[in-house]
Amino acid sequence: MGNLTAALAAIDDANAADPTLEGGRPAALVYGERMSAELARLFPDASEVLQIAARGQHVERWLLPRADYPEGKAGYFAWRKEQGRRHGERVAGIMADAGYDASAQERVGVLLRKEGIKRDPDVQALEDVICFVFIRHYFAGFAASHPDDDMVDIVAKTARKMSAEARARVLEEFDLPAPLADAVRGAAA
Repeated sequence: MGNLTAALAAIDDANAADPTLEGGRPAALVYGERMSAELARLFPDASEVLQIAARGQHVERWLLPRADYPEGKAGYFAWRKEQGRRHGERVAGIMADAGYDASAQERVGVLLRKEGIKRDPDVQALEDVICFVFIRHYFAGFAASHPDDDMVDIVAKTARKMSAEARARVLEEFDLPAPLADAVRGAAA
């Protein structure tokens, strides 16, 4: 295997250039740290490749602004797909520099492009971590800028991406208002 510490540090160095600040620190750097912390909490035995994918989930995301794509779902999905491709390519390069082999580099791309969600345990673990980070750190601010009806739909869509175990943990760990908790419960159907 390669050098995990070097790979994570290189991702952090890249994300330290994010011009958007959160609490006086680069937002992408903060996000990567949150992803690593949540992964360690939810999946303490995660492989090195999964640890690197979690930290690099949004590596240099600001370099491809959402505004460069058309409004609406089609534009959003095209932007998100290109972000996944770019993140996979960038993190694979970081891993090569840190001594990881081609197989590990290819695998991180699979994870960051979310190929095999619901079928691949590591892709699903990464998605569960992403959802937990969103709920724990970004949901309140996001909800404040969206109507309640939209939030029920957004929570239901988020919950459908999660594993059954993650949905159960969300209901245990977060005090969601009844309509949002019902949306999480209903996602299993």
